[in-house]
Amino acid sequence: MEPSDLPALTRIDVAYGPDPRQRMDLYLPANRNSETPTIFLIHGGGWSQGSRAEMGYAVPLLQQMLPHAAIANINYRLGTPESPGYPKQIEDITAAIAHVSSSGYNVGQDIAFVGASAGAHLSMLYSYKYDTGGRVRAVCSIVGPTDFSDPAYTQNPLFQYGLANLVGPFSGEQNPEVFLEVSPALFVSADSPATILFYGGQDPLIPVSQPARLKQQLDTHGVYNEYYLYPQGGHGNWDAAITADFAGKLAAFFNQFL
Repeated sequence: MEPSDLPALTRIDVAYGPDPRQRMDLYLPANRNSETPTIFLIHGGGWSQGSRAEMGYAVPLLQQMLPHAAIANINYRLGTPESPGYPKQIEDITAAIAHVSSSGYNVGQDIAFVGASAGAHLSMLYSYKYDTGGRVRAVCSIVGPTDFSDPAYTQNPLFQYGLANLVGPFSGEQNPEVFLEVSPALFVSADSPATILFYGGQDPLIPVSQPARLKQQLDTHGVYNEYYLYPQGGHGNWDAAITADFAGKLAAFFNQFL
């Protein structure tokens, strides 16, 4: 398809729903058309805090990597034990995607995700379980949890109510079904999108068994994936060398699938 002559456009604090948290910043490239993909940035914060400002660093990085792609950096409703993040945060991602698709922005149907921590979890859960139309072409997890049936979680007393802001005030023993329902690794299929994983060996929150369990499922189902473990990396607070390596690998991955 021939490129359009549309200019680049940035729209800040766009509402995609009635709640004050349902807002996004949208960065549309010049010459976009019906083949332009959109990359959604999903922030972390334990499902209970954080904002899209934390993912702002990725916008110029992605614009340099993929000048042909649109970028949507979104907020979503936060979770509490009384008003859990699941399923409303998945509903928000669904609504944000629908807004971008239906609001005359002149972009295509293909989408991708870059998520950090809880945002990476939500990105993977949406991509593997809720993307029934096969629109997600690629997903990037930066230190995201993948499988809450992992003994590293279920047998850790410090984690007994670690998912309260996501699923409610239940332990895994009290409500095992919901813990399985929100585990992205358990919904991988042969139709799942290409996945790239970045984790830290010194992460106090995400055991190294988490990416390993997801990679096993991706490999079993024949899904293209790349897994990078930085032995000295923490929970995403990486030094300049790790950050540069991450950026290069992510650029190559997205240029292959978008």
